[in-house]
Amino acid sequence: MNLRELSERLNLSQTTVSRALNGYPEVSEQTRKRVAAAAKEFNYRPNIRAQRLATGRSMSIGHIIPLSKQNEMVNIVFADFIAGAGEVYARHGYNMSLSLVRDEEELNAYRGVAEKGAVDGIIVHSPARHDPRIAFLAELDIPFLVHGRASEVTTPYAWLDVNNKRAIETGTRHLLELGHRRIALVNGEERMDFAQRRREGYLAALCGADVPPDPGLMRSNEMSEPYGHAAAHEMLDRSAPPTAFVASSIVSALGIRRAIQERGLVMGRDISVLCFDDEISYLPNGQTTPVFTAMRSSVRAAGRRCAELLIDQITHPDQELRTELWDAELVIGPSTGPCP
Repeated sequence: MNLRELSERLNLSQTTVSRALNGYPEVSEQTRKRVAAAAKEFNYRPNIRAQRLATGRSMSIGHIIPLSKQNEMVNIVFADFIAGAGEVYARHGYNMSLSLVRDEEELNAYRGVAEKGAVDGIIVHSPARHDPRIAFLAELDIPFLVHGRASEVTTPYAWLDVNNKRAIETGTRHLLELGHRRIALVNGEERMDFAQRRREGYLAALCGADVPPDPGLMRSNEMSEPYGHAAAHEMLDRSAPPTAFVASSIVSALGIRRAIQERGLVMGRDISVLCFDDEISYLPNGQTTPVFTAMRSSVRAAGRRCAELLIDQITHPDQELRTELWDAELVIGPSTGPCP
């Protein structure tokens, strides 16, 4: 079905239908919902070329990845985020522009796509605590949204994040309530804002229980299965090994489980493991029953919501910048138990 046919069915002008589908503010919410429902019912797909001519937009969203972070492009967490965002882009007639650039060219790449009008908006990934990209993009005056937060940046910006501090504080407190006192942290790279917040949550839980933190029970690196495996072996070799682990990712938790099994120990009985679970499509935390006790928050859902917020910002450029902070859910599995 084309635009003319859809307009005739709705008894509306083609201009009104086009403006409703593209979120123009002068179209009433009632009309917008009616048009959207009809487009879905009749499987209407916009003519992208005509849409670009009508709106003056490129109908593309940019994701720029520096070479030092190119592993993100094959990271299953990043892939799930992109899949979620892609669902929303497709529904709104947007394409995804994914670019890999040299680290020193990253800011120039943002400038280039903004000045050429190659994209209508940008999603920023993996923010550091003091991230120069945010102020730079704000000066370029292009719509952008950050997946995560940059704690030390004072420039106003749109973002969506999980409450990482509260999530890991809740998880660590759960282990403390089970009687554990030697609790290890296998964290992500702490130059990243999310990992620093997770460390803060871990330390806050220990402090609340009057448990002195032990630097020998803390590790920080890229969240991979081999890293979790190596970190667990190192700490289990200590004269006073941990009785429980908090892992920043289900991926590193798999490495911790492997290390536990190699020592002839039983996860959940001899050693407890709690992780942060991004509810990854290709790496589910069990089926009906979870494998790991986890703090769960879907990264695919975050991808969808980030795309919705950014497209809304593109469509309504005069609205206030929006922010959302999500809480993670504690899911109890057999990987945790009372301190032996």
